[in-house]
Amino acid sequence: MTEGLTIAEAAERLGLSTDALRYYERDGLLLRPVGRAASGHRRYSAPDLRWIELVTRLRSTGMTIRDVRRYADLVRAGDGTEADRLELLREHRRTVLARLAEVQDHLGAIDHKIGLYTEALEAREQGPGAA
Repeated sequence: MTEGLTIAEAAERLGLSTDALRYYERDGLLLRPVGRAASGHRRYSAPDLRWIELVTRLRSTGMTIRDVRRYADLVRAGDGTEADRLELLREHRRTVLARLAEVQDHLGAIDHKIGLYTEALEAREQGPGAA
């Protein structure tokens, strides 16, 4: 295999470090072994990059390594695992939505404080008796 991106090129395109790519590979998070050039250097294909992008998104939304590995195992197992994959993703979605609601609540508290400080500064700028 001579086509594909080197590990440095793949890392740059994905916004990851080469160490992260090696870790994903070593920890069983990829769907298949990464192709190799005649020299033995890794060559990442377009499907590899799409999968790693999905793994990165799952991790960025808080999915555990254990669950990412489980999802990868299910995908590798092929037909007949769709219901398990769907349930895993639905459960993760519920978790993400709960965290999103919590963050929105925190943002509301921050916005409230911003409003208080804005009002106080505007009142100070207008001076005493203005209103």
